[in-house]
Amino acid sequence: MEPEASPLFIDFAGISAGEKILDVGCGTGSLTFALLKAADLKEITAIDDSPVFVAETIRRSTDPRIKVEQGDACALAFDDGAFDRALALLVLHFVTDAGKAVAEMRRVVRPGGVVAASVWDHLGGMPGMRMMVDTVAALSEAGRQFRERYCFQPMMRPGEMKATFIEQGLLQVSETQLMIRMDYSNFDDYWSPMVAGEGPFGKFLSSLDAPDRARAEAAVREAYQAGQPDGPRSFANVAWACRGIAP
Repeated sequence: MEPEASPLFIDFAGISAGEKILDVGCGTGSLTFALLKAADLKEITAIDDSPVFVAETIRRSTDPRIKVEQGDACALAFDDGAFDRALALLVLHFVTDAGKAVAEMRRVVRPGGVVAASVWDHLGGMPGMRMMVDTVAALSEAGRQFRERYCFQPMMRPGEMKATFIEQGLLQVSETQLMIRMDYSNFDDYWSPMVAGEGPFGKFLSSLDAPDRARAEAAVREAYQAGQPDGPRSFANVAWACRGIAP
């Protein structure tokens, strides 16, 4: 879902030609490559703590303006004021200390530069995913524990990210919601990426034995179909987004 969210996030964060931008938690480069299409930037530095993601972003990169490094969002290896903007797309709920990550992003951005981040609203803004996690929660205690972990990650409550930005000294802080829709041709189109992916649901399913996985799939299929024939479905996905100015 990152490729679909990137253009909306870029519009909210704002970028200008000639800027140096830091992409914090780049994953496989969805935001990095979308930034190149959005403006004639001077340089993009993309970091991630996963060597697998770093290697994949390097493999995909063909533009000399992109620099990809392994790095820790909570301890950025850059000088103060090194960038015009520091952006984090769907990352802050994964880091060990979201407040520290925001502080580091502020530190490496020049005075007057922009820090911006977004995080999915797992609790109230992703009905397609809530359908899945609520279904597995009804099946077992492990499912209930998974739902609690999934729905209540850092920065996902209304106003939480804005408060963190303000606490870390950013100015003119604003928060908004970004919405995309995910369209699926049928249940398998919806289910297969979740099962095969490295995301939280795929990891949860891999922890189950074969009978419990089959039971979870059957129950989620029933929820997806909702008493109707299998076929296309469309679900809204909402992310919180926050933007502030470095002092």
